[in-house]
Amino acid sequence: MRIALTSIVSGVLFGAGLALGGMTDPARVRGFLDIFGDWDPTLAFVMGGAVIVMAIAWRIVPRLAEPIFAEEFHLPTKSDLTPRLIGGAALFGIGWGIAGLCPGPGIAALVIEPAAAAIFVVAMLAGMAVVRLFEGAS
Repeated sequence: MRIALTSIVSGVLFGAGLALGGMTDPARVRGFLDIFGDWDPTLAFVMGGAVIVMAIAWRIVPRLAEPIFAEEFHLPTKSDLTPRLIGGAALFGIGWGIAGLCPGPGIAALVIEPAAAAIFVVAMLAGMAVVRLFEGAS
């Protein structure tokens, strides 16, 4: 129960931060990507804030004996670049540029603009299902 509550609170806090930063507005994200047009630097400031928070977290984590809300740390174990990782990153970037949303803001946008965000979320889930089908067939 504690893990579920922590996950819900974390998700709501993350979604609220995305909404407050304007990241649930596809036009704002596309404005950031339009570097030769009407460029909107808002996303750079949101990313900068996230990088600062994570830099602090990565300095604190090694000093902790165990996590506060889990049994053990779940830190990345791989550092290699695979074709699957590069392809996935490319597809993510292309989709983000076209839709102006990525998974976190897309789900947060369900609260603000349910109809528009639902189209994105359904397409995202369908894409995930297609990948699982192809990986299962291999």
